[in-house]
Amino acid sequence: MKRALPTILAFLFVLTACSSGDWRDASREPAGLAPSPVDTREAVIEVYAADAFGWRGWFAVHTWIAVKPENAEEYTVFEVVGWGVDEGRPALRTYQTKTPDRYWYGARPEVILSLQGANADSLIPRIEQAVISYPWADQYRAVPGPNSNTLPAWIGLQVPELGLELPFSAIGSGYANRGG
Repeated sequence: MKRALPTILAFLFVLTACSSGDWRDASREPAGLAPSPVDTREAVIEVYAADAFGWRGWFAVHTWIAVKPENAEEYTVFEVVGWGVDEGRPALRTYQTKTPDRYWYGARPEVILSLQGANADSLIPRIEQAVISYPWADQYRAVPGPNSNTLPAWIGLQVPELGLELPFSAIGSGYANRGG
């Protein structure tokens, strides 16, 4: 028991010390990274990564993709989340927003891909088609996937011209290679 005590204490520290607190109170404010859809008339594609919520953020990120066609006044965000999947909600979520760069429950996002102009405009329909063909839209499993990182990885495989390279900490991105 004496030798197990340090391990138990370390485990309890990790569970409590790295928690981001209550998800309902965590920041979802815009980070100010995305081009304003009102001021930027050209097409935009952005992929974001932010530390996963709570203790998972020590080793994993959550990724999502946002597209804004030319002259659109909002972005369309595509992401996968596990909350509610057990109750019948889809894992794949799509929504419109002027601020696709919001904090991921307290974690500031970083831009891992940004394209603008004619190249972005030509790729957006292919991204939208890749989202429609995403084979795990109603499934979520943290490890090995499919999870939030599987969708951007799937899009990157379907639209290689994006040149999307997800970070090593995008756990679950390799699941996209299974092809559905």
